[in-house]
Order: sequence, then C-alpha cells, then structure tokens
Amino acid sequence: MDFGGDDEIRFERSGAAGIVTLTRPKALNALTHKMVLALSRALAAWQVDRDVAVVVLKAEGRAFCAGGDILKVYEAGRFGNAPVDFFADEYRLNAQIARFPKPYVSLIDGIVMGGGVGLSFHGSHRVLTENAQFAMPEVGIGFFPDVGGSHLLPDLGGYFGMYLALTGNRIRYGDALWSGLATHTISADGQIGLLERLCETGEPEAVLRNFFRPAKRETERDALEAIALLFSKPTLGDVIQSLEADKSEFAVKTLATMLTRSPTSLSVTFRQIRAGLTMSMDDCMRMEFRILNRMLVGRDFYEGIRAALIDKGSTPQWQPTRLADVDPVEIDRYFETLGDGELAL
Repeated sequence: MDFGGDDEIRFERSGAAGIVTLTRPKALNALTHKMVLALSRALAAWQVDRDVAVVVLKAEGRAFCAGGDILKVYEAGRFGNAPVDFFADEYRLNAQIARFPKPYVSLIDGIVMGGGVGLSFHGSHRVLTENAQFAMPEVGIGFFPDVGGSHLLPDLGGYFGMYLALTGNRIRYGDALWSGLATHTISADGQIGLLERLCETGEPEAVLRNFFRPAKRETERDALEAIALLFSKPTLGDVIQSLEADKSEFAVKTLATMLTRSPTSLSVTFRQIRAGLTMSMDDCMRMEFRILNRMLVGRDFYEGIRAALIDKGSTPQWQPTRLADVDPVEIDRYFETLGDGELAL
C-alpha cells in the first residue's frame, strides 16, 4: 500500500489489520518528515476503512524508534531554516493518534525515545517486550519532552513522570508496565504469534490476554517513595533543595544527573509537566508548539546536539550554566501565544 514514505516506512494490509513498519534500522528508525506525513495519510484512510479493525505499529532492527532525526534539525537550524513544519506535522500526528477511534497497537521491542514515544504511546495499546527501553531524554540536549510528553507524563502516579522528564533516565518494561506507560508486556519471541492473531481476529484485548507475560517493577520501592516525595514539590527550586537535603544514594545520584542537564530545559520542562496535568491532548500540543518555536531560536538545543552527536562525548556549555541564573521572565516567554502562528489541529 502506497501512502508515501519511500523506503523509510512500510504499510500492509493483512486480514483485519493495517500494519505499519518503521524501516530505517541503520538510523535506529529515527523519524523523518516523510514518515510522519505517510503515517498520517494511512491513519486517515484506515479510520474510515471498515475492513481495518486494528492498526499495528512495529519496527525493523534493534530499536523501535530512537526519536526524531535531530541531526537534520541541527543542520537546518544552524543555517536559519529551523524545520518548524516538520514539528507541526509531527505534533498533528501525535494528536491524530491520540484520538484515533480504532485499536492502535504498538509492538515495542527495543529503544523507544522522543519522537518514537509520540508515535506509539498515545495509542490504545502499548505492548513492550523485555528488550524495550523507554526514555524522554530531551533535557540532556537542551530540549524538552515534546511529542505529547506534557499529556503523557503527568498522568503517571507518584510523580514518576516528572522524575523521568527532569532526569531523562531510561526505564525498562517492568517500570513501564507498573507506571501505566505500557498497557501490556510480552516475551519478545511472542511477537510473531501475536501479530498473526491480531490479523486473524482484529480484537487486541482478547489476544493480548493470551500473550501477556507479567514483568516485575525494576525501580525499588524505596526509590519510588523518594520520587513521590521529592518530585512533588511546587517549584523546581524546591525539588532541587529537597534532593540536596536528602543524603540517600538515590537522591545524590539523581541530583548529579539533573545538574548535567540544561538549566533552561529543566525550568521549561518542570512548568510544562505541571501545566499538562489539567490540559487536553490538543491543548498540550499547542503549548508544546509554542515552546518548540522558542527552543528553535535559542542556543541550548543546538549546543546539546553538538555535544551529543557532533563532538561526541563532549560536555555541553549551557547558557545560563546554573539553575539559579535562569530568569523566570525568560521562561514565561516560552509559553506565550504565537498569535497567527499557533498550531492548527
């Protein structure tokens, strides 16, 4: 089936299922503009196709989707041509997936980060294997947890979503299941059988019950209790102070991680996650688009990508360098309306 996307994304019909496969394994299935537009077209067609009962999203290779193709964003942005249109279409797709009326099953067997989270975790069924690793690591590259992170992460109990957003730490399938990010966990070797049954029946609930394999939470109870206490504070400054005052190994390690992140990104992200708790998905996407536009004309995003991907392993030089030097008025500007430039959904 040809919805575009060239050799980057494949669409098939099998029985009751519309099957989407990400086909850029050498690039860890990093998301491109072509892939975004093609998936949007496919979903629009399959939404009204009575023969499609379920959509299944999967990927080739060892990664599900490691995020957006940020090297392209970096190169374009450095020359003053920041790809706002790519992000606008990506955010529209995230919202489209969230309101898709049919079962949308993501089979995640490998790394899923950033843009890959936006493709999968707004659907009805998020199925992770023991090979899955989830992260929203954007604060480490001077960015923020976009693609609906402001809708997804605040809903996790015990301030676990705030913790993930402010640290960028990876979690495995057990934590994903117990936090509510995943709806089901299965064995990696059950994927082929699961897909076959979905194509036969088009009924994911019954099929997933048979393939479900329980996964134990990886994060210890003491750490979860610390997260619930330390990350519940009303301001980012209070979170930092609480981490500083708590001398446990977990608190010391967590604080050390956060202090390597962009102070601007941490400040924006804290406010974004707090705000998203009471906002609809569409309103979250509009808020994120406002933040995005300011990030793309800022400095830390490009500095973070330089350090991580261009001069690999180097230490980013954030501006400002300390959380104490972040101007609250500057953070306010990230959330201001774009006027005629608001995201159209």
